[in-house]
Formats: sequence, C-alpha cells, structure tokens
Amino acid sequence: MTEQDDKLESLVAVRSLREFFRDSLHVAMTRQKLAVEDQTEQYVVNLLTEFARADALFEKTAEGAKLRPLAAMFSDAVCAGPADRNRLLQRIGDVSLFIAGFFAQSFARKLIDIDYHVAVGGRAYGSLAGSLGPSTRATVLAGIFSELAAKFQRFVDALNDISEMAHVHTDRDILRLYEIWMKTGSLRAHGILKRLGVDPSLAARNRYSH
Repeated sequence: MTEQDDKLESLVAVRSLREFFRDSLHVAMTRQKLAVEDQTEQYVVNLLTEFARADALFEKTAEGAKLRPLAAMFSDAVCAGPADRNRLLQRIGDVSLFIAGFFAQSFARKLIDIDYHVAVGGRAYGSLAGSLGPSTRATVLAGIFSELAAKFQRFVDALNDISEMAHVHTDRDILRLYEIWMKTGSLRAHGILKRLGVDPSLAARNRYSH
C-alpha cells in the first residue's frame, strides 16, 4: 500500500467517524428534545470527532499522556494574555463537555464529580463568549459558545445517550443515575430512572423525610 493509499484510508475513516457522530448526535438531541443552532451542533460534532483521537484529548507529559486538571488550566487562563486565555477557556469547555458526556459513570469512583465538570465547562464557554471581538467570525463563535454555556447540561445528556446506546443498567448504575439527577437536575437521568421503574421525585421525598 502506498503512502497516498494510507492517507486516503485515513481520510475515509475520519469522514466516517464524523458522520457517525453527526447522525448519533442528531438522534440523541431529538430524543432529548434539545434544539440548537446548526453551527452549534456542527461544533459539537467536530469536537467529538477530534477527541475520538487520544492524542487530541490527552496532553503529553514526562510521565506519559495525561488529562490536565481543569483547575490548573483555569489558573493558567487567569494569568494568560487574551489569545492564550481564549484558547485555554475553549479547551476547558471542550474537555469538560466530552468527559462529562462520555465518562459520567466513571465519576462515581473519583473525588471530582460530574456536576463540577458541568459547572466549570459552562462557565468557561460563557466567559469565552463574552471575551470575543466584534468581527463577523467572532460574533458567530460567541453565539456558539453562548449556546453551549446555556445548554451545557442538555448537551451532556445528549452525549450520555450516545455513550450508553448499548449499555445495560445495573443496580449500581441506577444509584449513580439517581445521584446524577440529584446533583445536576439531568432530565435524561430522570427519564431513564422513570423507565426503569424508579420515581426520582418520590425517592427524594422519602430520603429527606427520615
């Protein structure tokens, strides 16, 4: 196989992956009744396609590939100039959305929970939207980031849908879904619990009545 064939095969794979995420996100957004601007939906599709590659999501360090803590990135953003600050805020928002969307269940074993990523990611996108200039491109990007900030939890729900299409829920999952609903108000978690025969509102009342 020639180098040109390798490149063509790589392009086909990337295009197929983008089409998969585009179709899956559209289905998930329809299921979650999430309506957004076309450019915002396309931004999320591009984000998912990019972060499907580990080298785009993780950063290379002397100890190997790692995911840098959000607090450290925020600290760098505060001290950075305008261009680097915007780049870091975008990175924080993107990473938070991807991690909260595709690794929600794994947070049960960590100190930092999903609500932290939702809060930090939404705030990063909101700050970024407010710091962009008056150019036409900046105005479009500001609209995208504003919508992502305002609907961050809804997008997390949609990405959760994609990541769990073939997932069978265990009792531990049910408890985790209940915890996610309590902490973030996730409509998706609430809906799954209802479908599994658990009334979250009733469970919450029982919990706090003792």
